[in-house]
Amino acid sequence: MDDSLAISVRGLRKAYGETTAVDGVDLAVSRGEVFALLGPNGAGKTTTIEILEGYRRRDAGEVSVLGIDPDRADDQWRTRVGIVLQGTGEFDDLTVAEVVHHFAGFYPEPDDPDKVIDRVGLADKAKARTHALSGGQKRRLDVALGIIGRPELLFLDEPTTGFDPEARREFWELIRDLAAAGTTIVLTTHYLDEAEALADRVGVITGGRLVEVAAPARLGNRENALTTVSWRTPEGGVERAESATPTALVAELAARFGGEVPGLTVTRPTLEDVYLQMIGHR
Repeated sequence: MDDSLAISVRGLRKAYGETTAVDGVDLAVSRGEVFALLGPNGAGKTTTIEILEGYRRRDAGEVSVLGIDPDRADDQWRTRVGIVLQGTGEFDDLTVAEVVHHFAGFYPEPDDPDKVIDRVGLADKAKARTHALSGGQKRRLDVALGIIGRPELLFLDEPTTGFDPEARREFWELIRDLAAAGTTIVLTTHYLDEAEALADRVGVITGGRLVEVAAPARLGNRENALTTVSWRTPEGGVERAESATPTALVAELAARFGGEVPGLTVTRPTLEDVYLQMIGHR
């Protein structure tokens, strides 16, 4: 395996009876990269991630995660991998501090539990019992348990579910800090703005196949897609035009209107627009 890769996958296949969930996926994720795997429910996204995590066995293909085949991984390998599932568990009778300190004992060189609690924004809830936490706060606790072992590779499954907008932005900063420290991060999310804000590259999986991997700005040839320019006419209507040279079109409109263009909007395709087109949504 290339030492620069945290994950290397070739020809990955998995079927459940007559249903093929993953159909020949090839994927490479570099060390230190933030990679987002996108796809609709039932596309093969969860199965792929579970195989990489060592939770599910594959039918065919080659898989290497941190230089090890997850099917033959030992406990030492597992201490190098952090996993934040959609729900880690319930610890109703324990405080936040008690849970995090307890999980720290599972690792040979854990991070400081109190610092981790602070990093995920739960310092003021450290003495609160977990049953009293809100949904978003419980999600922060899940993340704390995922990073307490100082993982080289962190899997995040829908990490900001239940977060309000402010909490989501704060969580993004935590992910950026982890990435800046060298942690490789693989996340799944249905929030396309989250993928665009965090990921170095995104992969789109549908029908069990990885249809494209690219930087968010380049996915689906997005950087070369036509831009929609709209403006208000003197009669009060709205005109629109698609253009490969929107700056030139806006300059032409400004000259036509003698300065400011009324109701001017310039819209480039968003990551969501491209993603929906790639998965066949109309």
